[in-house]
Amino acid sequence: MRPIRPTLAARRGRSTRRGISPALAAASIAAALALTATACGTGEDVSANSSATPGGSYDGKITIPDDLKDRLKDRGIDLDKWRGGEWKNWDRDKWLREARDFVNPIIEGLWDQDRMRGAEEPDKPVADQDISGDEGVTDPTPSPVDAQAVTTPYGDNAAEAGKLFFDGPEGSMVCSATVVEDPAHPGKSNMVWTAGHCVHAGKSGGWFRNLAFVPSYNNNGLSMAELEGAAKDQVAPHGVWWADWAQTSEQWISQGASTGGQGAPYDFAVIHVTPEKGSGGKSLEEMVGSALPVDFNAPAAPKIDSMTATGYPAAPPFDGQKLFQCQDTPGRLSLNAEDPTMYRVGCTMTGGASGGGWVANGRDGRPVLVSNTSIGPVTAGWLAGPRLGEVAKSVYDGVSKRFAGR
Repeated sequence: MRPIRPTLAARRGRSTRRGISPALAAASIAAALALTATACGTGEDVSANSSATPGGSYDGKITIPDDLKDRLKDRGIDLDKWRGGEWKNWDRDKWLREARDFVNPIIEGLWDQDRMRGAEEPDKPVADQDISGDEGVTDPTPSPVDAQAVTTPYGDNAAEAGKLFFDGPEGSMVCSATVVEDPAHPGKSNMVWTAGHCVHAGKSGGWFRNLAFVPSYNNNGLSMAELEGAAKDQVAPHGVWWADWAQTSEQWISQGASTGGQGAPYDFAVIHVTPEKGSGGKSLEEMVGSALPVDFNAPAAPKIDSMTATGYPAAPPFDGQKLFQCQDTPGRLSLNAEDPTMYRVGCTMTGGASGGGWVANGRDGRPVLVSNTSIGPVTAGWLAGPRLGEVAKSVYDGVSKRFAGR
């Protein structure tokens, strides 16, 4: 097993990101907040296409645009060697950064049960700090809401939820993610919503590697000890789905950082996935049985009675293996008066919950995704997520349109 190591932030005694375990680095927003994880993309189209057989099995070939091949070649990157282990090279000139450079070839069997399991706690706790000096509209800090375990099997009670795995310079990392509808493929979506910091490191880094989504991870809520002997279909009941396209906001790529939360109001991403092995021709949505619509015009916090945040928290007292939820009346959190005000709820979920979906009732009473876990204090009493608007819609639409004819 390759354990998830403590965050750099924790080792340095600073605030830690809330979503990756380990987070690539600390994120103190106004010296007070902790971004869930580093990640991102831009508002531009971002792609990496892997050639697969009709059933979804990887056939050993990588199909990418010629211009991307040329750019990779200029950097000395051979995709056959990449697939064979060169992806572990995190030299600055080998860390693909630009939106158009995203590449994520399937490496069959890389995410086995052992590699998917486990996330270590930070070396030591970090004191929480006040953020009352931030500009804009910020409501009083919400009271903590204890995270509640989702009833198993998860596929029957939170079918859209899953766990996102990926690699960065510090080792294997995890986030949470949600299956969302694809307007170009009604009922047959292969789109997943997560946080920007779960796919890209922001202004000081580039794209993470080996991004793979596991819907209904550990579907029956097995303990850590039970998982050590579990079959892969118990850990990944619907298989492993690799990202063949990723897109996030330009604001996250340009402003997201290991320290500082300038990109947090735009900390969202959409990935398109393909199965590692055959899915019988079924889409991700068909496999899990559900996908959430996304509301890009949800009301401001004072007009929403309740939101539910879902994720796989990994830092103590959690271990990253089970799915939890927090339900609360949202408040507002402003990091910068010029940026959108974020939603905030009381919640005790910890690192690993980053990227997990926030759901509210839509205008027709149907559940809709309205945000995702982005930031929170290191003391784990609340979470904040971006309010989705035109920038988020452009990211979402960009991914859908890219695969509209396929």
